Amino acid sequence: MHIHYFQHVPFESPGNIAVWAAERHYSFIGTHFFESHKLPDAENIDLLVIMGGPMNIYEEEKYPWLREEKKFIRDVLERGLPVLGICLGAQLLADCLDGKIYPGEEKEIGWFPVFFPENRKGPFRLFPGTLDVFHWHGDTFTLPEGAVRTASSAACRNQAFIYGDRAAGLQFHIEMNEETISRLIAQSQDEPEGGRFIQKKREMTGRPDKIERNKTLLFRFLDEFLKGASAGGPQ
Repeated sequence: MHIHYFQHVPFESPGNIAVWAAERHYSFIGTHFFESHKLPDAENIDLLVIMGGPMNIYEEEKYPWLREEKKFIRDVLERGLPVLGICLGAQLLADCLDGKIYPGEEKEIGWFPVFFPENRKGPFRLFPGTLDVFHWHGDTFTLPEGAVRTASSAACRNQAFIYGDRAAGLQFHIEMNEETISRLIAQSQDEPEGGRFIQKKREMTGRPDKIERNKTLLFRFLDEFLKGASAGGPQ
């Protein structure tokens, strides 16, 4: 199994997704857009994972590599390969499926619950009805045509979606561990604290029970996502 990930900034790494890949002895190689814009050969990957970042998907003048990244994502989707997007990655995925990305009414930063519908689809059925997850976003997206909403929160209606068997977007972070959360906080000292959906930074760390629960669910989700994508056969 060859997994390729897109990382946009040094401080938002794949976190526990890398741990999952290592435990299953999968090849796990990334493009670090903050260092190099060289893209892989889409024919040589079995899963594309798109990570988060502080930029907006429409800032192509400031981050010109976004154009090539979007083109590559569309190519992977056309090939019927599995794609998982997280935070900015979910917005990029939604954009490539012709959804609209725009600033949300509220920023959502810190630990807040997401809610999964009773009839949740695909690997999302493994999640409980409510789960405390980590957030750090200001933008949101409309559901692409043909996508199914699979999670919401009080601050953001579209927290997750699935598109067919092979594309899933998570606006929230289920992959983060204590190290990745601490790095993100350290790089975001100018963010305000104490909004309706913005926790104080001291409240965001020291949550090992939440992190461990999310890690277990993440591993199950990824296993089921790959299983479902493989069972679907070519599109």
